[in-house]
Amino acid sequence: MVAIEMEYLGDLHCKATHGPSGTTLETDAPKDNQGRGESFSPTDLVATALGTCILTTMGILARNIGVDLAGASASVTKEMATVPTRRLGSLAVTLKMPAGVSAENRIKLERAAHTCPVHKSMHPDVAMPITFVWPD
Repeated sequence: MVAIEMEYLGDLHCKATHGPSGTTLETDAPKDNQGRGESFSPTDLVATALGTCILTTMGILARNIGVDLAGASASVTKEMATVPTRRLGSLAVTLKMPAGVSAENRIKLERAAHTCPVHKSMHPDVAMPITFVWPD
């Protein structure tokens, strides 16, 4: 179990403290939702969680099968929906993968990406396409 403490700082800003490490981060509402966009918004953190969770889940598998994923990167494009209410509409993930991974291991790693806990926890109405870019 992990405890994360949050505090509303005013003017649509919040501060979160990660219990185990004491690391803090702040959020701000986005410009298109009455904020100043001075930091990650709460939904930006969901997009960040998805990308880092996919990389971490793939990294765990890669470690277990002897593949070096150093240099792999993720980019997540977040799109909001407004109907019937404001919510996440799409989190499109693009993964740039390192060279030297066999076809067999590429298949395993791509399957693993779809099993990350954040991906599995999202509402089915949120589209989450994942594109893999493998070097030639």
